[in-house]
Amino acid sequence: MSQEFPEEGELVLATVTKITPYAAYVSLDEYGGIQGFLHISEISTGWVKNIEKVVKERQKLVLKVIRVNPLRKEVDLSLRQVTEDEKRRKILEVKRQEKALGILDSVAKKLNLDEEKKEKYISLILEKFESLYDALESLAKKGKRAWEKLDIHEEFINSLEEVVKEKLLPEVKVKGIMKIICPLPNGVEIIKEALNIEGKSEDVKVQITYLGAPKYQLVISASNYKLAERVLNNIVNRVRDTIIKNQGTFEFIQEK
Repeated sequence: MSQEFPEEGELVLATVTKITPYAAYVSLDEYGGIQGFLHISEISTGWVKNIEKVVKERQKLVLKVIRVNPLRKEVDLSLRQVTEDEKRRKILEVKRQEKALGILDSVAKKLNLDEEKKEKYISLILEKFESLYDALESLAKKGKRAWEKLDIHEEFINSLEEVVKEKLLPEVKVKGIMKIICPLPNGVEIIKEALNIEGKSEDVKVQITYLGAPKYQLVISASNYKLAERVLNNIVNRVRDTIIKNQGTFEFIQEK
């Protein structure tokens, strides 16, 4: 976080550090561990007799900031005002931030980028994007053009793009078993030629594994099911046509 204190109404992730009969003290994980105050009246919508039955020391909580006094370094927080939906979204946001930082750190280390340069790049990224995760997701989906106006070294962007395409783009798989028999003298060569379609494009990966005659497993990995199914059907039809044309038999059983 670039700012020292959170804003009122903001959701924060905090760790409980101390519990008293009337309040809990927490450290704000995203703000350098500065202390926050959670009064017993803000812990639950119902009456709380014993705070320790609701929160525990070292417990992680998603809290809402209800008052900030930077001069006195006071941050008052609420647990009862946080909805389940807000809690889920905040936890997802934090996990995505951690993942994005992990990716940036690994690429920076690979390229021997010093901490100062890495932090400068992060600042530049956050000037254009809402979050680091949004920035990396945009790079994964749109490629370098998503970052073309950022004053960041091309080698860093290229290395980062390669990593995020693998780690951030959603991937689905469809698969099945092909049973192939070709009785011709050169049947083995015909089958090999028919199955010579493994590869990887920008959006699809095709893998064929020999399971022992006459079975072969076909696996299609893609960014969505519609694309994966289309590629699967095209390959199955192509292999079937080649085998049937050469007096062979073909059967495909799709796996769930």
